[in-house]
Amino acid sequence: MTLRYDKHLEIDDLLGLYRSVGWNAYTDHPEWLQLAVEGSTYVVTEWSTDGELIGLARAISDNHSIFYLQDILVKPEHQGHGIGRRLLDDCLERFDRVRTKVLLTDDDDAPRRLYEGAGFVRTADYPDAEL
Repeated sequence: MTLRYDKHLEIDDLLGLYRSVGWNAYTDHPEWLQLAVEGSTYVVTEWSTDGELIGLARAISDNHSIFYLQDILVKPEHQGHGIGRRLLDDCLERFDRVRTKVLLTDDDDAPRRLYEGAGFVRTADYPDAEL
């Protein structure tokens, strides 16, 4: 498997990945999805040895005060093999000097364990935290 850094991805590759995880709000408007990926500050992708897009993470950032992890997704048949963590770690390394790191996610156990393992905390656990 190979990490790549390219925002200009084929729409069919993007649609295949996003559809595989059921993110249909993105796939209903393919042109918006492609523009969103291309407009991201940072995009890292994971590719299988046979050239299939199997994972992607993308971030929006001002490169100083805030980094927002917009999407991180891995095709279901490739989940559980460290690909999501590899994509996440790559993004965190790229934005290691940014003060605030933010993401929104479902409260499902698997993604929560991934993010908490990387040092993220639930804001609900810190209701009086200073932003």
